[in-house]
Amino acid sequence: MPVQIPDDTDFTSFKEQCENHEGWTARYNKGSVTVWCRDEECKTIQKLKMRIVCKDVTAETLYDVLHDTSYRKKWDSNMIDTHDIGRLTVNADVGYYSWKCPSPLKNRDFVTMRSWLPLGNDYLIINYSVKHPQYPPKKDYVRAVSLLTGYLIQSSGENSSTLYYLTQVDPKGSLPKWVVNRASQFVAPKAMKKIYKACQKYPEWKRKHNPNLKPWIYPEQNTLPCINVSDLVLQRADSLENIDESRLTEDKQAQRHSDDEET
Repeated sequence: MPVQIPDDTDFTSFKEQCENHEGWTARYNKGSVTVWCRDEECKTIQKLKMRIVCKDVTAETLYDVLHDTSYRKKWDSNMIDTHDIGRLTVNADVGYYSWKCPSPLKNRDFVTMRSWLPLGNDYLIINYSVKHPQYPPKKDYVRAVSLLTGYLIQSSGENSSTLYYLTQVDPKGSLPKWVVNRASQFVAPKAMKKIYKACQKYPEWKRKHNPNLKPWIYPEQNTLPCINVSDLVLQRADSLENIDESRLTEDKQAQRHSDDEET
């Protein structure tokens, strides 16, 4: 299927999904973080929505942190690798991301087309999986599929903001129930708090690391090679191998070690 770069209708639809909680079940609600789950007809697809209120972080800082791949390597301990592959337009590119799954599951990776749009007091970033001829599935990873993933950032004052993260992913495998429960009860809230802490430290970090380089705001700074959208096709989940990990039990010792590293 051909790839289409999102238009205003797609961004508006994504914003409505973030703000409308009908049909969603709250699985976690403590402090400034809320996590909702939605059971899709297809049980293999995980759909989560999260929100965190950031009382001392501007919407602009959140937007920068979520774009800045150099800084992401500093704060995202679940990430194995991320890099931009090429640009499509002034507000769309293609990138690669791989991340550590809880032991003993296999690690996952994605190739996604990402698009972004500042909209008044809101900022939106959305992505979905595509096939790139130079990035086929790797032997040591499970190639997962983002059906729709993204962020909605809303300014709520001079120095405060709210972040929504919505993800609809096919992990390409039958996952054990403990993974799904852990995602909503532990992994998701911790991930949102981690972004919040990263935002608090970003202004100082950015002052020392190319403070004027922000190609997501200034497209003339973008040095990525150009990609033709016709070279991409939509990544369909049914074209990828499914693996059955439903009977794997949690490696609690490895998980405790991971948790200790992040505290």
